[in-house]
Amino acid sequence: MEPHTYKVVKIEGEYATLKDTDSGEELFIALFLLPEETDIGVTLHYENLRYTVE
Repeated sequence: MEPHTYKVVKIEGEYATLKDTDSGEELFIALFLLPEETDIGVTLHYENLRYTVE
């Protein structure tokens, strides 16, 4: 799977909505799969089945 960059656009309860910065596609994902410092407006990089803060 190729790398993607996402922007956190919304957090509701234990889930976050991420928006792909290239395609604009939205992804709904559980917060426990994301880094602790994840918050609205944060940019995340996804590669090798792992999210990291940029």
